[in-house]
Amino acid sequence: MTELEGVNIPDIPPTVDGACDDDPTAVQNAQANGWWTCGGWTRDTDIVQCPDKMTWGVSFDDGPSQYSQKLLNFLDQKDLKATFFVVGSRVVERPDVLVEEYMKGHEISVHTWSHHPLTAMTNEQIVAELGWTREAIKTVLGVTPTTMRPPYGDIDDRVRAISLAMGLTPIIWTSTPSGIKFDTNDWRVAGGQYTGPESFASFENILGNATTLDNGFIVLEHDLFEITVDLAIGYTLNAALNHEPPFTLEPIGQCNAIPTPNMYMETTSNQTYLAQRAAALSHNSTSSNSTSNSTSGSTGSQGSRPMPAAVPLRLRSLACRCSIVPFWNTHQEPSWMDGAFAVTTLTQYYTPNSNIFYSVRPQDIVGLEGCSIAQIGHWDDWAGHKPAIATML
Repeated sequence: MTELEGVNIPDIPPTVDGACDDDPTAVQNAQANGWWTCGGWTRDTDIVQCPDKMTWGVSFDDGPSQYSQKLLNFLDQKDLKATFFVVGSRVVERPDVLVEEYMKGHEISVHTWSHHPLTAMTNEQIVAELGWTREAIKTVLGVTPTTMRPPYGDIDDRVRAISLAMGLTPIIWTSTPSGIKFDTNDWRVAGGQYTGPESFASFENILGNATTLDNGFIVLEHDLFEITVDLAIGYTLNAALNHEPPFTLEPIGQCNAIPTPNMYMETTSNQTYLAQRAAALSHNSTSSNSTSNSTSGSTGSQGSRPMPAAVPLRLRSLACRCSIVPFWNTHQEPSWMDGAFAVTTLTQYYTPNSNIFYSVRPQDIVGLEGCSIAQIGHWDDWAGHKPAIATML
């Protein structure tokens, strides 16, 4: 909560459940409080579109999931990039998928820990939802996103103020002036409320409305369920690619001309952002803290990507306890995961689900507490890829 100290957080009471039907008082004050769920109200600090006409900001919510790899393979084939809004509790379940998303050039953004409507939560709960997810992403990748998307788009001025105080700019999908939301309704198919053809009809309606806009747009899709991924790779993405006149498909940061390093706190050179972060943190820090942020990331060219830190890997046979990176259990309490990652003499680590080696800097490798080289060498979960870490110790 220290990030909120000294910040003006609007005194807006939590909604009943983030929906309009059960909270007439909140609905009455929706415009004044900037409540997006009831009325589509936004603020200038929200990213809600791509500036250039006929540009689609591609994004997928709620992963990483067991179906995300299928989507990643398709995006590779089509040479497409997207923004992934990831759920913290799923990040720690599938860290290797998150690493692959990041290393392949996709953008990573915060989508809370448990996917609960944020306006229905207390300030403390909102901080926990965003903060734990932010920490989980940093633990896996070594970088912290500067953007977030509220589940269900459920945001008001209180949630905005908290998000911005934590260094997270809200991103929501586009709505037309008449109130049509650019939602494919793919999640309704997974929930049995829509059929696949009905969802695709929603998307065709989106494309029709998109051609009438003077700007580009952001569309809501998901990579949590097999059906939502199948709809994306079998219908919506191809429909946009084959559309006449053609659409330009880009991740949301890119379509808004945000340099890739500026999508992460550790590498951003956005002086406005850095000044806002320094101001937000100045109440509980010395001058050394604010100056350290201001020097944190103008290095690297557009599109350069910091190397990720250690990724926790689950092993079938565990002979010792290794403190590599923090891991979180289902109760959201910090703990240490039993595991390690395989380091070769070429300073690489291996992700078994994707059979890919990624480079990692030696300084990112933290101590293997209580683990001997012999014990590590006996693990056989990497399909014959034996870790050779003697030169690293």
